[in-house]
Amino acid sequence: MTAKPTLHPRNRHQGRYDFPALIKAHPDLGRFTITNPYGNPSIDFANPEAVRVFNRALLKAQYGIQHWDIPADYLCPPIPGRADYLHVLADLLAADNGGEIPRGPQVRALDVGVGANCIYPLLGHSDYRWSFLGSDIDPVALASAKAIVQANGLTKAVALRQQSNSKHILSGLLQPDERFDVTLSNPPFHSSRDEATRGSQRKWKNLGKQDPKRKLPVLNFGGQNNELWCEGGEIRFVSQLISESVACAPQVLWFTSLVSKASNLPVIEAALKKAGAVAVQTLAMGQGQKQSRVVAWSFHDAAARKAWHAQRQGKSQA
Repeated sequence: MTAKPTLHPRNRHQGRYDFPALIKAHPDLGRFTITNPYGNPSIDFANPEAVRVFNRALLKAQYGIQHWDIPADYLCPPIPGRADYLHVLADLLAADNGGEIPRGPQVRALDVGVGANCIYPLLGHSDYRWSFLGSDIDPVALASAKAIVQANGLTKAVALRQQSNSKHILSGLLQPDERFDVTLSNPPFHSSRDEATRGSQRKWKNLGKQDPKRKLPVLNFGGQNNELWCEGGEIRFVSQLISESVACAPQVLWFTSLVSKASNLPVIEAALKKAGAVAVQTLAMGQGQKQSRVVAWSFHDAAARKAWHAQRQGKSQA
């Protein structure tokens, strides 16, 4: 098996999926397994229940997550791409830490929009033992994330908090004494439900799954409105995130966000310049069938970032 070229070298999902191992970890996956046109075992990615069970098997077999479920019609994330985002962030932090990836619970990450699936805290804690605060505006999503955290005994590693003002992202969210090494965000890509639906239809066409005799789901990975689209779409969300990050600058080493559309980068870069970001990086990564990127910004210069790591390490050794 050859490594998937779009995946980070530390990503656990290299090569083809080991379906016998996945089925052993989660036998229920067996009833959803099919043979694809290339003669390889797979699942029907047009079936939301199959995708959910597949994720459950992946999390159990490769990350030791024993219990995972989400409410119907909530976003069921593709795990390899989510894992890549975390590995990119680990490299970002390592660059200011003498090339060594900071690991352990003293490294704190803020997941903006943790969602019902709680996927970034699960993967980040498993791979790097980081501690997380997950925020969301949706109480149903937070209740689901809380159930996942409690069922897996991760309450010391993962905290959850509701953003009480749905018009804000960071404003009013953090406590004055909180510090975070990195934030992450997977913003809604689309500006409307119709745009999200058209995007899903294009995806089916690209994957060769359209069949006029078969009724396919609108969104095989599910998703509530606030998970898939927001007014102004991705560029509006990221621009607001940048604007609100200014007030939180002393409390966060690196702010980051996924950016799906390269055409949005000039506007985002202009917003970062206006906000006074001292360091800005655009980090390429793979996201499933397409290329994506992470935009990272900091209001701390290189010397201050190194001092941040040194201070955290000093506290962890005290």
